[in-house]
Amino acid sequence: MRSIAVTLTSALLFAAVGTEAQQPTQPQLKVDSSNRTLTVTATDSVSVEPDLAILHIGFVTQPQDAKSAYAEGSRASNAIIAALKQAGVEEASIRSESQFLDRDWTTKLRKYTLHQEWTVKVKPERAAEVLDIAVNAGATTSGQIDWTVKDEKALETEALDKAAARARADAEALAKGMSVRLGALIYVSNQVNAPQYPRPMMAMAMKTAEAAPALAIEPHQVSRDATVYAVFAIE
Repeated sequence: MRSIAVTLTSALLFAAVGTEAQQPTQPQLKVDSSNRTLTVTATDSVSVEPDLAILHIGFVTQPQDAKSAYAEGSRASNAIIAALKQAGVEEASIRSESQFLDRDWTTKLRKYTLHQEWTVKVKPERAAEVLDIAVNAGATTSGQIDWTVKDEKALETEALDKAAARARADAEALAKGMSVRLGALIYVSNQVNAPQYPRPMMAMAMKTAEAAPALAIEPHQVSRDATVYAVFAIE
């Protein structure tokens, strides 16, 4: 009886009669009568509501001489941090990402701008409020938000557990359909991925005489995908 090498993705089965079906990171299986194996690849995912929002808040001063740019940046920096703390954001939740004085090359005049940016961790329901507070305090290059969970490892483990269970169930179903008995697990590998979302920085205007209402911000779910590749003996 010929050996069976089958890759199973979601609900689709693809018969593989050679090593061409193997992924580069998977072991090369010898397909002959002495190697009776069955392979499956299963992917599953987990999505939950975020319990943490990471705001990217920053500012850029207007072009001017280096000393004046630094002085203006210092005032803006302290005003933004003071406003955040006054709003109840804990100091431990505010972390500096970058700060630098940069030459403005858009003009022949020797002008400089000061750039500074922080990450601010808050509860998702406070994201719009805290962002609004920062902008009204002088933040001009703010808006990017990373939605996440405090325990990312637990989310990844749950996705991996689901993918492993699917791989086992798919292997058992495939063995039954091929009228063979599923044997011992020979090899297994896995990969966990976090979906990538576009995260453009959103320039925002300085505070005006009449403050605008806070942005309507809705968090997206946090997801993890896991893929399990397994090779079983067949009897």
